[in-house]
Amino acid sequence: MNHTHPVLHKIPETTALYQIYLRNYTKEGTFRSAISKLDEIKQLGCSWVYITPIHPIGKQNRKGSLGSPYAIQDYRAINPELGTLADFQAFIDAVHNAGLKLMIDVVFNHTAPDSVLAQQHPEWFMKAANGSAGRKCADWSDVIDFDYMSNASQSGLWNELIDTLDYWRTLGVDGFRCDVASLIPVDFWEQARLHINRYNDTTARDDRPTLWLAESVHPSFIIKLREMGYNAWSDPEIHRAFDLSYDYDGFEILEQVWAGQKNITAYLDHVQLQQALYPASAQKIRFLENHDQKRAAWRFKDIDMLKAWTLFYQFLPGHTFVYMGQEWGISDYPSLFEKQPVPWETKNNEFYTFFTHCFSLTQQIKTHKTAFSYTAYGDGIILLTRRGEHTQWHALCNLNAHKGYITIPGTISGKELFENKHITLSGKIMLPENCLLIEEALH
Repeated sequence: MNHTHPVLHKIPETTALYQIYLRNYTKEGTFRSAISKLDEIKQLGCSWVYITPIHPIGKQNRKGSLGSPYAIQDYRAINPELGTLADFQAFIDAVHNAGLKLMIDVVFNHTAPDSVLAQQHPEWFMKAANGSAGRKCADWSDVIDFDYMSNASQSGLWNELIDTLDYWRTLGVDGFRCDVASLIPVDFWEQARLHINRYNDTTARDDRPTLWLAESVHPSFIIKLREMGYNAWSDPEIHRAFDLSYDYDGFEILEQVWAGQKNITAYLDHVQLQQALYPASAQKIRFLENHDQKRAAWRFKDIDMLKAWTLFYQFLPGHTFVYMGQEWGISDYPSLFEKQPVPWETKNNEFYTFFTHCFSLTQQIKTHKTAFSYTAYGDGIILLTRRGEHTQWHALCNLNAHKGYITIPGTISGKELFENKHITLSGKIMLPENCLLIEEALH
């Protein structure tokens, strides 16, 4: 039978993404200049390169001097500030030659007010009270939103956007990160995936496998939009079409933890709830920062806290996400609207050594099928456990860099992987400065 809904398969948990904001990734801010740094991403151990939108930016109502890459003027063109189509093709080839895969940003909730589609098909857009093109979020003043549910849109817009995805997929792009995917009908995403992935009923597999990452949104944002009378789809709903989604339903809790309003156990309880509420194939990307969030090194100025939180997020069930420069402990946050290259000269070599070692170890752990649990020993003192068939791994994270002692009931005994030495934890122990990662054989 021909499927009317995508058939999703769980992807390996070791699928890790590295985000590049091309304008500010290098001093030149181009495809060609980024090619020289691809080996660094490969060496780190990420398998995917994800780049923010590559298209021309609208001029009308532009924010900042250069504008946001999320206010797109033409979905089928390349922003000349980044290079040419030939330069982008060279970048695709270089990514593949490095043994990596490429994901590009898809921004289908809105366009710039002076976009090609706004000029050619004004009937595809929301209308404000005065009849002009409108938007759901007033502060997103540099864009106008599509109206996916109008008769005009369903007969033309959906096909246009799916054809656009097909254009970039045919050029060699391997996956799509879909901006504010929760604001776009799941039915559209299902149609897009069926067309792009080309599911084969005979083999029960996709003939053109493509990775789909949804930028889901904070739960409070979904509630706000629904209260305003707009459609917004929950994370479990969007996983009818997506392999991965952002952990913003959990990140909202983390923000409350960092503000001192909640205990970290509230977040960990939510992580376990995710495993029950979502489809079996659904998985989260785990992150501490991205182009919309402040730097982890800015948030955790104490390097011991930064190390502990790094192990914490990489050890969680899900996929590790790295934002350009995070691995070097860079604290400056590049502007979305200006030319502000990452200050690579401020990189922290000590933290890089830790980050890469931690990432390698946690990726190895993720090659095993494990069950996740946690134990809390105090304020920000958490033991995370992943239990496999013959081995279990423990991450003891001192998230607030406390000093003193804790009491461990029972005994944990095995190899401490950072120091590569045997360790036994039992009874009253001194807190580690930041974290421990222990591999313990099961008997």
